[in-house]
Amino acid sequence: MSRRERLRAQTSAEIKAIALKLMAEGGPDAISLRAIAREMGMTAGAIYSYFATRDDLVTTLIGDVYTSLVEAAESARDAVPESDAGERIMAWAQAVREWALANPEGFRLIYGDPVPGYQAPEDSPGIAAEVRACTGITGLVAAAWPVAGSASQDYDWADFDAGLVAHSRKEFPDLPPAGLALTMRVWGRMHGLMALEIYGHLRGLVHDPATVYRDEMRDLITSLGL
Repeated sequence: MSRRERLRAQTSAEIKAIALKLMAEGGPDAISLRAIAREMGMTAGAIYSYFATRDDLVTTLIGDVYTSLVEAAESARDAVPESDAGERIMAWAQAVREWALANPEGFRLIYGDPVPGYQAPEDSPGIAAEVRACTGITGLVAAAWPVAGSASQDYDWADFDAGLVAHSRKEFPDLPPAGLALTMRVWGRMHGLMALEIYGHLRGLVHDPATVYRDEMRDLITSLGL
């Protein structure tokens, strides 16, 4: 990279970091290019040369954050042999929690309140990362299904979003509709305690939330028969 490119990359990174800081202090509605420009001592016109609109900034932010999260989860999962479905679930869950604790503003951006008025473009990198995350969790369930499926209730494909169904049937043709329902339940248990922790609801109530979370994941894995 040239010196000019390095400086531009550094400024872009600072803009994104301040956007997350503003969101942490004032919620998603606090993300504003003018507010970021004031924080950085830049003119509004200068910052628009980096991001033409607030939505362009939000799209980039979500893409960066979500991609970072899913890469951490996939890496942790892939460090465990495919034959150990239970430990791969644990590895994914622990990696997501560790990432969330290190990036609480990022977690809030992708799993908290939506940014008012923002609509992600169809080719958004955040949507691509969301599909990767969905595929990853569904894959964990698909690997556990030969054992876990015996306790599941009956569902129909019509019970789920058509796009989700099409993607799941393409990626995991042997997973029945009940497998998608189980995926939702697994996702909910992974994120439930984590969200309470990130939003501060466990503060003062639990001295060691890491142990509580690990026990919750162990209970989930046991409930799947793994």
